[in-house]
Amino acid sequence: MTLLCVPLVARTVEEMVADAAAAAAAGGDLVEIRLDFIQGFRPREHLPLLLRGCPLPALVTYRPSWEGGQYEGDDTTRFETLRLAMELGVDYVDIELKVADKFMSFISGNKPEKCKLIVSSHNYEYTPSCEDLANLVARIQAVGADIVKVATTAKDIVDVSRMFQVMVHCQVPMIGLVMSEKGLMSRVLAPKFGGYLTFGILNAAKTSASGQPTVEELLNIYHIRHIGPDTKVLGLIANPVKQSKSPILHNKCLQSVGYNAVYLPLLGDNLASFLETYSSPDFSGFSCSLPFKVDAVKCCDEHDPVAKSIGAINTIIRRPDGKLVGYNTDYIGAISAIEDGIGGPRSKDAAISPLAGRLIVVAGAGGAGKAIAYGAKEKGARVVVANRTYEKAVSLANAIGGQALRLADLETFRPEEGMILANATSLGMYPNTDGTPISKKALSFYDMVFDAVYAPKVTRLLREAEECGVKVVSGVEMFIRQAIGQFEHFTGAPESLMREIAAKYT
Repeated sequence: MTLLCVPLVARTVEEMVADAAAAAAAGGDLVEIRLDFIQGFRPREHLPLLLRGCPLPALVTYRPSWEGGQYEGDDTTRFETLRLAMELGVDYVDIELKVADKFMSFISGNKPEKCKLIVSSHNYEYTPSCEDLANLVARIQAVGADIVKVATTAKDIVDVSRMFQVMVHCQVPMIGLVMSEKGLMSRVLAPKFGGYLTFGILNAAKTSASGQPTVEELLNIYHIRHIGPDTKVLGLIANPVKQSKSPILHNKCLQSVGYNAVYLPLLGDNLASFLETYSSPDFSGFSCSLPFKVDAVKCCDEHDPVAKSIGAINTIIRRPDGKLVGYNTDYIGAISAIEDGIGGPRSKDAAISPLAGRLIVVAGAGGAGKAIAYGAKEKGARVVVANRTYEKAVSLANAIGGQALRLADLETFRPEEGMILANATSLGMYPNTDGTPISKKALSFYDMVFDAVYAPKVTRLLREAEECGVKVVSGVEMFIRQAIGQFEHFTGAPESLMREIAAKYT
């Protein structure tokens, strides 16, 4: 079982002792005591206090500044401290590859049988090739490491795949982690690829390396205790992706139906490169969001007819034969949310949508805009597409038989009463939450405003629309409905089941 290690980075011994108790209460398996973070550290006085009352097995690290730590002193003092930790019964000691031979000579090759030696190498610039990583692992093994630790940095999410390849072939226990937000996958999937341990922090203020998730996230969102070699990998590939609530919702649903998979946020730069790199059948399905929904059309081998008509994909399924099939659940999610938002008396003919005959202005001509424009047209609405790049608005409008405008034209566009506005741009989305596609003054032209942005739940657009007395529909409604469709494609679970689960967690 991959262990969950909680790094302790407090500035005082007292706070570090308290954090060790918090780590045990949170569900950690061991703690990493970062001695280099303690101000005024006095080894013979402080080490017994840290180790003898520690509620969990302990790993002691005294990281020098030249390896990314905060210790500025000489190696002899540091080595003496690590040897003292061994004598006091510590479970693990971490030493850097650069000085591992020197340290082994210092302790004359002797260490307590209980204590395991972790020999580590950190690369804060990039992730080397598979060949270079394998050679590095061999060098670490050769100095007598009980456990190999290699930490690199992801410039692109595809870099993580090289670490996975090396980990599964390592002949001794290995900790293989890729730092930065793009490397998060390496931390969550450590159990799948045989990692000896992974790190989870107590909270965002107590991090020891970039890209570390919290203990709570690893245990309660990603459920790493249940991840193993056969676990399927699902996820949302987007840029940005940190704001997404999809991992919370999908992982809760996966757990509820007992489906052996984990759903991850995947910060990508190039969709085609990502799909080509992670081509194993275990990487079985993906959600696509900004800016990849249109790119996904070219990446898929087959397309659902609706997705092909829209020209945008938000769901990719990898079949057992390796073929990628694209779907679009955005249009169902958005249109049904808008229809419910319109409310009012329904037609006696259930086939007639409350959108029929209405004028809807779609702001944005990207993937979400295409889905909403297509869906609205199918429901009998008259569609106007407004976009910052006018040529894209024209292209989409022509495809669905609508009218094109520049986004700036919305300030004065008022051909009739009772219009509906649907924002399908990223304006207002985290982290640029002050953005909006239209001024507050112009919002009074509309009867209803829908915003596909759901993080934050109440965007500036929706807040200002409400202040104008306009009916609003949050992007949360679209988010839930499109996710229900995705989950059915991912797992085959019936829509009704996920709807019930979604109601609990959103």
